[in-house]
Amino acid sequence: MSTPDKKSKKELTVEQKINRRNFISFSTFAVLAAGAVGGWEWLYKSPEETAGITAGARKPLRRALNKTELFFRRVFSDNHMVKIYPKSMAAKRVRVNSDIGIEADKKFDPSNWKLQVAKKGGEVLQISLQELMTLPKTEIIYDFKCVEGWDQISHWGGVRFKDFIEHYKLDDYTKMQYVGMETPDKGYYIGLDMPSAMHPQTLLAYEMNDKLLPLENGAPLRLIIPVKYGIKNLKRVGSITFSNTRPRDYWAEQGYDYYSGL
Repeated sequence: MSTPDKKSKKELTVEQKINRRNFISFSTFAVLAAGAVGGWEWLYKSPEETAGITAGARKPLRRALNKTELFFRRVFSDNHMVKIYPKSMAAKRVRVNSDIGIEADKKFDPSNWKLQVAKKGGEVLQISLQELMTLPKTEIIYDFKCVEGWDQISHWGGVRFKDFIEHYKLDDYTKMQYVGMETPDKGYYIGLDMPSAMHPQTLLAYEMNDKLLPLENGAPLRLIIPVKYGIKNLKRVGSITFSNTRPRDYWAEQGYDYYSGL
């Protein structure tokens, strides 16, 4: 009994090959799409965090964000410095992206402002802008990045947070895990991990483009922390606290990443 010749098998036409490939591609896409839809539906129906700083995000998403934070905190180093640019590249008109925490007090007078620093035992340091300006001044020109996707090279001047801590003999507080900052009206607030706060490029800034800060950019004092996205760069710092538990954070309560590192 003879066997059929392989060459005698009918070959597919070019059109049939194309149709077969299209069918395979479409089937693969349909399977992946169904998986994506199913995954989204599972995430959407999963319970939402409802209390404290973890509110605003679905529990699986918050767990993923927390695991990501642990990874970045393990590899974080003071030796990693954000890229610096020449002053000529700094934007002459610095973008104003939000006025949360500074919009309500239309009659705010920077000359009456004092920074409140909470210490142990209920003691509160009250520090004027003039006092801060006697400390060594540091400038930074870097690429400010927003979670919305835009960025802008900007020029800031002020006191390094590390120098501020040392001058006011707050070194013991850096053994704690977190720093909290709030606007005077408490409308905007952030929580920072201590290593990021103590990074050598973190500033308590009172100048922008060699001039005192305008009100809309956070006068009289704002945080500039280049290792974080813009949502952590608090405008108009009113108070500073230290703790071993996470301080409340405005955008983390809306479902954003608490760490928000770059």
